[in-house]
Amino acid sequence: MLDPIILITAILAAIFGCLLTLGIEKWLRASRRREAEGEAERILELARGEVANLKDRAALEAKEAALAVKAAAEQELSDARDKVRSETLKLQQQSETLKAQEASLQKQSRGLENTQQRLTAQIETANKHRAQLEAAAKRQVAALQEVSGLSREEAVSRLMSNLEQELEQEVGTVVLRHERRVAEIADNKAREILLTAIQRYASAHTAESTTSTVDIPNDDMKGRIIGREGRNIRSFEKATGVDVIIDDTPGVVIVSGFDPVRREIGRMSLDKLISDGRIHPSRIEEVVAATEKEIDAFILNKGREAIEEVGLPGLPEKIVQMLGRLHFRTSYSQNVLRHSVEVAFLSGLLAEMIGLDGDLARHCGLLHDIGKAADHELEGGHPKIGADLLKRHNQPPEVVHAAYGHHDEIITEYPYTMLVATADACSASRPGARRESLERYIKRMEELESIATGFDGVQQAFAIQAGRELRVIVSAQKTDDAKAALVCRNIAKAFEQQLTYPGEIKVTVVRESRFTEVAH
Repeated sequence: MLDPIILITAILAAIFGCLLTLGIEKWLRASRRREAEGEAERILELARGEVANLKDRAALEAKEAALAVKAAAEQELSDARDKVRSETLKLQQQSETLKAQEASLQKQSRGLENTQQRLTAQIETANKHRAQLEAAAKRQVAALQEVSGLSREEAVSRLMSNLEQELEQEVGTVVLRHERRVAEIADNKAREILLTAIQRYASAHTAESTTSTVDIPNDDMKGRIIGREGRNIRSFEKATGVDVIIDDTPGVVIVSGFDPVRREIGRMSLDKLISDGRIHPSRIEEVVAATEKEIDAFILNKGREAIEEVGLPGLPEKIVQMLGRLHFRTSYSQNVLRHSVEVAFLSGLLAEMIGLDGDLARHCGLLHDIGKAADHELEGGHPKIGADLLKRHNQPPEVVHAAYGHHDEIITEYPYTMLVATADACSASRPGARRESLERYIKRMEELESIATGFDGVQQAFAIQAGRELRVIVSAQKTDDAKAALVCRNIAKAFEQQLTYPGEIKVTVVRESRFTEVAH
């Protein structure tokens, strides 16, 4: 059993320890509170300083903003004052100008009043003189009537009749004189323009015509071309649309066809088959199909080359293809595509010389013979076919009209049509443009003229435009208009029956009456 004293002592020690612990904790808490209060005071001091700084900064920024607003307001006020000052100055100047104009108008008004007064006085004087003249004229008329025995109306009628006759004679003389002078000037100017245009453009006169013959290495090849029972030649003619003529001529096979493009396809295909040596129906069809593609590409390329040469991009592909087909068309050994290019350049040069659109003139000239690419496939002459083709592809009306009217078949509505017709005549008719001997040319002209002069009533006949047109003069006494039309038709029919010629021949019959009087 423990001693009570020790127990009490232990209890007292425990109590003391508890009290000591409580005291220490209380002291620690007080110490922490003092530190926390000090920290809080320090934080408050820092916050007060920060707030003071923010207040000072805000005040400074507000002051600066106020100064900026004040400066802007002062600047705006200054600008407004300057504007008002400028407007005031303008108003003052306008006011001074108006005052000066008002003074000038007042001065002019005073001048007009003075002028009106003078005119009034002059009118009054003129009226007095007129009255005096009328009175004198009446006295003179009365005296003339007494002397001549004619009334006023009869005298006036006779004088007017004599005056009209004299004026008609003088006007006729003046008109004839000026017509001769203008005709001479126009002829000289036109000749100068044409010569200059022809000199500025130089091209090859003729081009190679399409050949229709194919060389073969030996006569045995003819048998291979014909094939067993003629199956090869029949297959070839069916695939190409041309006729193959194999005769006794050594080393040559003739390809004949109306379509120059088909004839060229046949010639090239036959040349390939002969070089290859394999000739049978399937091979023929294969070679012809490949050649057709080559020709189509060649035609398109030729059309594009012509367009690039003339400088007319943007034409429809169908027009370009038809233009390229003209490479295989010839007229009197003149390549029609080269002829079209030449006409295009000549038309452009002529247009620029007289102040028209050179590009449009070249457009008209290049496509004027486009109908020749299809005239063997459609009915009608190449001018109408070409005009319809160009119209369907939305070409300009000047281009369509030039294609239709470059042979004077319709009334000319655009100056470009006349330019194209002139360039076409220059290209086709100049020496060397068409490969034809002089003797043959003269003989053909004489044949045309002799056939026409053989008809009753025909006085003279002239072949012009290298034989493409015939002008016939008929007697006005022996024929009337109806008979002249019949003579024209009969001459055209006679040409169709008796002559062989490419293209068309235009027949124009002229019937005129002339009356001549001599003044003594």
